[in-house]
Amino acid sequence: MTGWLRFRSRTWLTAIAGGGLAIVLLLAFWPQSEEVDLGEVSVKAMSVSIDEQARTRVHDPYLVSLPLSGRLLRIEAEPGDAVVAGKTVIARVTPASPGLLDARSREQAAASIRGAQAAVNLARAERDAASARVEAARAALRRSKALSERGLLSEAALERADEEGRGAEAGLSAAEAGVRLREAELASAQAFSKSFLDGRSADRGAPLIAPVSGQVLRVMQDSEAVMSAGSPILEIGDVAGDLEVICELLSADAVQVLPGMRVVIDDWGGEAPLEGRVARVEPSGFTKFSALGVEEQRVNVIISFTSPVSERPTLGAGFRVEAKIVVWEDDAALTAPSAALFRVDDGWSVFVVEGGRARERSVEVGRNNGIDAQILGGLKEGDRVIVHPADTLKAGRTVTARR
Repeated sequence: MTGWLRFRSRTWLTAIAGGGLAIVLLLAFWPQSEEVDLGEVSVKAMSVSIDEQARTRVHDPYLVSLPLSGRLLRIEAEPGDAVVAGKTVIARVTPASPGLLDARSREQAAASIRGAQAAVNLARAERDAASARVEAARAALRRSKALSERGLLSEAALERADEEGRGAEAGLSAAEAGVRLREAELASAQAFSKSFLDGRSADRGAPLIAPVSGQVLRVMQDSEAVMSAGSPILEIGDVAGDLEVICELLSADAVQVLPGMRVVIDDWGGEAPLEGRVARVEPSGFTKFSALGVEEQRVNVIISFTSPVSERPTLGAGFRVEAKIVVWEDDAALTAPSAALFRVDDGWSVFVVEGGRARERSVEVGRNNGIDAQILGGLKEGDRVIVHPADTLKAGRTVTARR
């Protein structure tokens, strides 16, 4: 009887030990839940942009040069000084020698006046032609509106007619500015020549009048010197109203950019970004070497400001900015974190969390800006996806959100 009890006791102890070992092994090899980072599929505004460093410049600067040879007196004007067309004296010139007053110099002065007068006549003719184009464009727009009201013309054709009208009016404004410029140059040449031909005092010098209004951008020759006709003196531009941005894009990026695209101008030093529009994409590229010595093909993209001047009172020419050209945007795009996507063969897939487990799902992806990806199919709003999934993560694995 005692032997039987001993045998039974050993059997129970063996069974208990075996059961405990089985439980320990089961717990040791039972699949553990993996902690993961989760993101949510949502509908929100999304955009794709091309970001590149750029610089500001004056669209139409005027380089003032000497109309006749002579001694340029020291220029008192400094960069930033305001000038008024036809009024502000920007420099004074005296004869370099008595030879400036001989017959040849007189003929040269008269020739310069005749040339300036011819330039004025040409500018006026161009203005008349531009005015005729404006009238024709306005008449065409009136006809287009009448046909559109009767349903005989498409909206696209009406918009083209309106755009042509605005372009014609812009051409007329440019032509009128050209006339004012040429008239100012003529007045400057007449005043310059008259001062010598009338024998004015060489100590005071003949005045050189500003041909356009704006600010002095650069002074090329601030010291007194004897200079020949055509030598550059200073540059004038309208920094407030004529400022634009020039951006050098890679040719592969430039082909995606079209005139009229919205641009966000950031990192310019102000508190808030500025707005702009692509005005022109130049048709010819150029070769440029990067800081690492890599040869690149670049294309100039010209951007005009749409933000008011009051938002950028201290922004000048030659300043560095960051241009973000928006090539695509959607106010209500179905998006998922870009970091949730991974390649499977030639397509894209994500891990969706369903019932606490990771489920692999193929998705159709549209635009991708590096942060969010546009989802065209395979997901719905509210789905939770795993961000930065590990290579060891398998479909069906139990997962929990990382705190």
